[in-house]
Amino acid sequence: MSRAFIFPGQGSQYLGMGKSLADNFDAARLVFEEIDDALNHKLSAVMWGESEGDLRLTANAQPALMAHSMAVIRVLETGGLKLAEHASHVAGHSLGEYSALCAAGTFSLADTARLLRLRGEAMQRAVPVGLGAMAAILGLEIDVVKSVCMEVAMDETVIPANDNGGGQIVISGHKGAVERAAEAAKEAGARRALLLPVSAPFHCPLMQPAAQEMAEALSAVLMNDPIVPVIANVVAAPISDTAQIKSLLVEQVTGAVRWRESVAGMGALGIESVVEIGAGKVLCGMVRRIDKSLSSMNIQDPDHIDAYSASL
Repeated sequence: MSRAFIFPGQGSQYLGMGKSLADNFDAARLVFEEIDDALNHKLSAVMWGESEGDLRLTANAQPALMAHSMAVIRVLETGGLKLAEHASHVAGHSLGEYSALCAAGTFSLADTARLLRLRGEAMQRAVPVGLGAMAAILGLEIDVVKSVCMEVAMDETVIPANDNGGGQIVISGHKGAVERAAEAAKEAGARRALLLPVSAPFHCPLMQPAAQEMAEALSAVLMNDPIVPVIANVVAAPISDTAQIKSLLVEQVTGAVRWRESVAGMGALGIESVVEIGAGKVLCGMVRRIDKSLSSMNIQDPDHIDAYSASL
């Protein structure tokens, strides 16, 4: 059975994530130690601490989610898993694309952690707090949401940022424009339109300063061709060339996450199942809404690792 390994994005983090892996597997503990060292910051203490606010900070949440995912991968590898033999493709939602690329050998673990810390900080710096916003629109398809955004934007920015499938679209841009678009979406028939508790308007043109910072950072990092293709967010298609990967990672900062199209195209690639690697089951839920023919499972703790190993 051909499968894809998929990696979660921001919002899936939770306190205690990865702790049971570190307690039970040396390979996982070493992942968290290496990332702490790479960042010169005890990220693991934030992940396993008591402050949800600290973990929710973009600069912490992004490398933390990658750390959890890579801890799972390293434990599976000690059990004999070879990614290229177990998965035909990898994909990730927003920051999860970096986790996917790390798992596929494009970036080292330490470089991935540093890139994601910078990515989080750069995104936060790009737009002063309070000027941007994001909102979830439920019950409308992407073309309708695009039209709504265009109608109310005026001289501000508001665009679809995440097409998550199942009639769930996230919009991003200037706060006023996002609020106008949310109201207009309800008038156009959306079941719900609610502002999200985020610190910046991700995946829209307002993030251009962050894209420039990421371009500089990526140009200085060693990259290898992935051992399996990555289905890239901004083109919803598999890529393997490092130059193209670098270009699309920069574009991803301001571009939309085309997750619905990424999953909808998996069947044509011969993929029959997806395995979500890391925190939560958000992506599994999205996959089920997009293509019910794809089987899915999540691996985030020791019990899940045992269940996956038994299923092979």
